[in-house]
Amino acid sequence: MTPAILTLNAGSSSLKFRVFAREGLALLARGAVSRIGADAELAARLAGEPEFRGPVAGGDHAAAMQAVLDFIDAHDEGWRIEAVAHRIVHGGTRYVRSTPVTPQVLEDLAALIPLAPLHQPHGLAAIAAARRLVGDEVPNLACFDTAFHAGRDALFTHFALPEPLFEQGVRRYGFHGLSYQWLAQVLARDHPDLHRGRVVAAHLGNGASLCAMHQGRSVDTTMGMTAVDGIPMGTRSGAVDPGAILLMQRSFGMTPEEIEDLIYNRSGLLGMSGKSNDVAALLADGSAQSRFALDYFALRCAQAAAAMAVSLGGIDAMVFTGGIGENAAPVREAILRRMAPLGDFATLIIPANEERMMAMEAAALLA
Repeated sequence: MTPAILTLNAGSSSLKFRVFAREGLALLARGAVSRIGADAELAARLAGEPEFRGPVAGGDHAAAMQAVLDFIDAHDEGWRIEAVAHRIVHGGTRYVRSTPVTPQVLEDLAALIPLAPLHQPHGLAAIAAARRLVGDEVPNLACFDTAFHAGRDALFTHFALPEPLFEQGVRRYGFHGLSYQWLAQVLARDHPDLHRGRVVAAHLGNGASLCAMHQGRSVDTTMGMTAVDGIPMGTRSGAVDPGAILLMQRSFGMTPEEIEDLIYNRSGLLGMSGKSNDVAALLADGSAQSRFALDYFALRCAQAAAAMAVSLGGIDAMVFTGGIGENAAPVREAILRRMAPLGDFATLIIPANEERMMAMEAAALLA
């Protein structure tokens, strides 16, 4: 039998998975269930093999989890799942490192749903499905996107609000931590001089943020208390004047739920272009609205990079990752052109691999 680790990354309508060998973390299988809640489909493959596609019976994360396990059971080569690692977006102030899932952990994470309404419920649903289907004898591990940013200086964790609110949890947590933690690992291995220096990393995808890193540690980041803050994203607004939110509620009669839907689901590149949150589609469209949305995105990313450089006292390298960061060369170039006043610095593209980072965390826990 081959001891293995299963990683799960649950979204509102998807469940991505990877299977890694525990020793050496060789990738054994990968895939995803898409369109959960509608016409769900599993697309998966063993390492080096053709892709398998098939419908998923049922319309929730439990059905998606069952489809993943059925694929593993039908195609494994003697794998024995020894741990299931879950990406959990928000760990609050209590969970500053990956941790085994217990009933108390689940209760604490459920209390954080208002801080990550797009992500937290689905991560918890995946944990519940895994515990029910895999059994309690296989440990589940929660890996937090906020954990990498824990331990930052108080200057970078506060809002300009009264201190009692900070003590109640109204603070800047930061997100995409698993992605930035992976970048730090790759930089330490492949670019040790840059790892020791001042690095601005940009995780640019449907969710997007920047992080200032020094010696592999987070110094500052653009996201705050929730994953809607900072630069604009695919459908999320990024930072908006709080007064505008109050105006929408008081003068436009919008409910908190309507405003939440607006800033999470109908803004960003989608809202500005009026067409799509897909950068490739916007680049191909070429209309004035699409160009404006992309120009605005590049401007805000460059401005944020300059702010991260100030937090670091300079910049030695700019690192791009994520779907946009890795694949949209025109967007990268537009950001870098606007960063020209910052002087000379190295530019790297490092593929995101949050799943491998989660597997590393799980392997360390098992050891």
